[in-house]
Amino acid sequence: MIVVEEPGFMTTVQDAGRPGHYRRGIPPSGAMDMESYTLANALVDNRPGSAVLEFTFMGPRLTFSAPATVAITGGEIPIVLNGNPVEPWRSHHVQPGEVLSFGFLQTGVRGYIAVAGGFDVTEFLGSRSTHVNSGFGGFDGRKLHAGDILHLLPPEHASFHAVRKLSAEHVPHRAKDVTLRYVPGLFDYRLTDEGRRDFEEREWAVTPNADRTGIRLSCKNSSALEFVHREQPFGAGSDPSNVVDAGYPIGAIQIPSGTEPIVLARDAVTAGGYCTVGTVITADLDVLGQAPTHGRVRFHAVSLEEAMSARHERRDRIARACESLSS
Repeated sequence: MIVVEEPGFMTTVQDAGRPGHYRRGIPPSGAMDMESYTLANALVDNRPGSAVLEFTFMGPRLTFSAPATVAITGGEIPIVLNGNPVEPWRSHHVQPGEVLSFGFLQTGVRGYIAVAGGFDVTEFLGSRSTHVNSGFGGFDGRKLHAGDILHLLPPEHASFHAVRKLSAEHVPHRAKDVTLRYVPGLFDYRLTDEGRRDFEEREWAVTPNADRTGIRLSCKNSSALEFVHREQPFGAGSDPSNVVDAGYPIGAIQIPSGTEPIVLARDAVTAGGYCTVGTVITADLDVLGQAPTHGRVRFHAVSLEEAMSARHERRDRIARACESLSS
């Protein structure tokens, strides 16, 4: 059992998500930085898909009532266990009565706390992930509050006592300024050639209006990107960035009025009336999930084949890192 003394900022239970329910209007949720999430579980020898805690900007303060093995990954952050600084990207044994606490994230946006066994909350549609906007999943469908009591599932290997540490070569690097690769479409044709060039040539900045639903960007050049002139179809509205309706994949890029792109994240709505000029590739969604406020973002178009190749490279990189922990 773990007592939440202080909840930190936006700390929720997340796992690998609940795919397959888009037709019901339900996004997948799950960890915003899947690489850090996966490696956190590997460090404590959890089965893939186990539930962890994801926090934003500032971590929680937790008191343990039983022995446990924990690991912290994600952005760089001061970590203190029972008054002593400890390292991220490695496992730590915690004794009853000991307290785990955190400072503020110094790089990145999100951190992950895995405990051997994984957090024991009720599954909803096959996942323990929290979707706060809908009030389901995770711990009562909400972020953690002070006084909450968290329970754990039995560890996969009850005799696990080894300390695991991820070598520096496998620790993901999360830069403040990033380039996000994207596949153009479904509605990139709504932008003129000049509009598409402007979109890629401009340097965008992450605004404070960024969360698990979407990341809004802004640019010093406040002029609107140029859309192809047309008479808007019935039901689309007058804004040139409007369409009648369309589905939104995770990573979809909207540009309302052509001024401030919004990249949809893991808790986003699944459909709406803004055209999507492209979709950030799966391999770069972790980078997006750690993009800090005021961090600079550029977009670079790639083909579907390049996107699939990057996905396979990411999958293999994570697999190698996990294998290194069991060797």
